[in-house]
Amino acid sequence: MTNTPLERNPSTGDRIDFSGRTAVVTGGGARGDGIGNGRATAILLARAGAEVVVVDRSEEVGRGTVEMIESEGGAARLFLGDVTSEEDCAALAAFAREGSAPPTVLINNVGIGAPGTVLDTEPDLWDLVMKVNVRSMVQVSRALIPSMQEAGGGSIVNISSISAIRPKGLTPYSASKGAVVSLTRAMAVDHAGDGIRVNVVLPGPVWTPMVQRPTMTPEIRERRKNSSALRIEGTGWDIGRAVVFLASEHARYITGQALVVDGGVTVLSPVR
Repeated sequence: MTNTPLERNPSTGDRIDFSGRTAVVTGGGARGDGIGNGRATAILLARAGAEVVVVDRSEEVGRGTVEMIESEGGAARLFLGDVTSEEDCAALAAFAREGSAPPTVLINNVGIGAPGTVLDTEPDLWDLVMKVNVRSMVQVSRALIPSMQEAGGGSIVNISSISAIRPKGLTPYSASKGAVVSLTRAMAVDHAGDGIRVNVVLPGPVWTPMVQRPTMTPEIRERRKNSSALRIEGTGWDIGRAVVFLASEHARYITGQALVVDGGVTVLSPVR
């Protein structure tokens, strides 16, 4: 049996390379100098040569990511907008097309959490969670897919959560993140003929600015870390590296797949 050599771009070898491409990262900001999933992904895409459009509702947190990228010599632009707004999504698509290349990489990273059950969650909260966590991905994708079609292909990576497959006390959130997985698989079928790959990453309990709140005691943080089989703490960089791989040509034969990045949390039995 013979081995087929890895196809290489002569100028880059085996290195992941996004040179000459525009990538859009929604929810690309983070508080202070913290590294969330979106910020890490945006920085890593820029390091690989992409011009990154950082999307956020907050100028302060979004500008922070742009400045981090620019401080390393990378290219980034900030789009201020609300991805639950169809008008803002249309404006985002137009803004992204103003760059050096048409947008052919989309990272759908916006999401909110919500505890509760079907009995105690108010209908308005259900609607909000589904609007932010699912419908926003539909709207941003609908706005940017035409540019990918015109360019002859592209890549979309959606961000879900292990709550989609291991729910525990966050029923609205779990339901929305399960919908993201199903949405991803359906989109992969719908747009394969356009040369557009669509995959989803399911992060585990990583340490990001979103979880760094007063109720996060050192004891709780240690328990979160030890909930994984590896007994190490994941970070936004771990999620970002997985996302960048799936978005890259190294994953050219991968679509419609759900990649769990959780240090092995989901292979263990729940601890009650």
